[in-house]
Amino acid sequence: MGVIRMKAIIDGLIVLPNEILGGHIVLYEGDKIVEIRPRKGYRFGLCTDIVDANGGFVCPGFINEHIHGIAGADAMDESDDALTTMQKALPKTGVTSFLPTTMTYDKARIEGALQRIRNHVDNGAGARVIGAHMEGPFINADYKGSQEAAYIATGDMPWLAPYQDIIKIMTIAPETVSHSTVVKDMHNAGIILSIGHSAATYEEVEDAVRKFDMYHVTHLFNAMPQLHHRKPGIIGAALTDDKAHCELICDNLHVHPTVQKLVYRLKGPSGIILVTDSLRACLMGDGPSELGGQNVMVKHGEARLADGTIAASVAAMNDVVLNFILASGASIPEAVSMATVNPAKDLGIFHRIGSLEAGKLADITILDTNDFHVKQTLIGGKLVYDENNKDER
Repeated sequence: MGVIRMKAIIDGLIVLPNEILGGHIVLYEGDKIVEIRPRKGYRFGLCTDIVDANGGFVCPGFINEHIHGIAGADAMDESDDALTTMQKALPKTGVTSFLPTTMTYDKARIEGALQRIRNHVDNGAGARVIGAHMEGPFINADYKGSQEAAYIATGDMPWLAPYQDIIKIMTIAPETVSHSTVVKDMHNAGIILSIGHSAATYEEVEDAVRKFDMYHVTHLFNAMPQLHHRKPGIIGAALTDDKAHCELICDNLHVHPTVQKLVYRLKGPSGIILVTDSLRACLMGDGPSELGGQNVMVKHGEARLADGTIAASVAAMNDVVLNFILASGASIPEAVSMATVNPAKDLGIFHRIGSLEAGKLADITILDTNDFHVKQTLIGGKLVYDENNKDER
């Protein structure tokens, strides 16, 4: 028999999908969770290491399915170091897995980004790279947001065929690909269709998603027509179709807190996925930045292009989750699930990550109960971030 090297997280409030457990401990061995059990009566002499949560929330590591950059790095940077920088920075925000998100660019630049993302899957450098979210170039120029108009393209999947293993989500404007095979090819490849940067009508949305059991809506309300009582459009479909799982950027700039509450009441806890959609300026403070080849200025925590267009966010995931709780009245387990359970299920990886259960990877973040700042983060059972030891790896 091998030597048991059990480790434990103690003195925390353990956040499960439907409840918060006090008086319990999380036991893990190697990279996997072994058990969640009452602390009383457990012989800690069997443990080789103990992590003291000091009363904090013990949550599954957050999964960010839509993020362009953080800590000065961007998924489109033509350097392997950029993704490594993102991997090392994200645990400070509680994120343990993410989809680096590409921008509307020329084919060569997008292909290069997808190849680098593939090379970083399971490389152990920090937060897990679990695939790519491809945002554009098949979008509507009228709702491009901070995407570069010069690179917007019509639907054409053949050049992406070599990357279908790494592309997990594609944001497209369905009205721009109505005469191509893009939607059919996405369905056949198991890529999640996400509708965004689009002027699609309600009927065009219905037609595009007909064969999908589930689809996403990219940053709901942003880069799409407003809801109209005679033209329900994308928002009308998103809020009434149970198959639609809606991304929300809850930095209180992209979506007003009252509207966050409205979405919660209409979609419920299973229909929302919290994302940051952050650019490289996240964690960097105010000042000049860049997104998709365009100059950005961050001022008072708002990132905008020169013409005033909102350019992604500078929000961290732990703040997004807290903002949503305060705005919507959702419970802590519900809001945490929107950044863990929901994306994991949709991406088909809930058997590995997304909740604190025996047999799943020990991807865990510990949050302060007052302001949700990240105290500690573990990935695969390894402590990769500790607020009291910033150099922890």
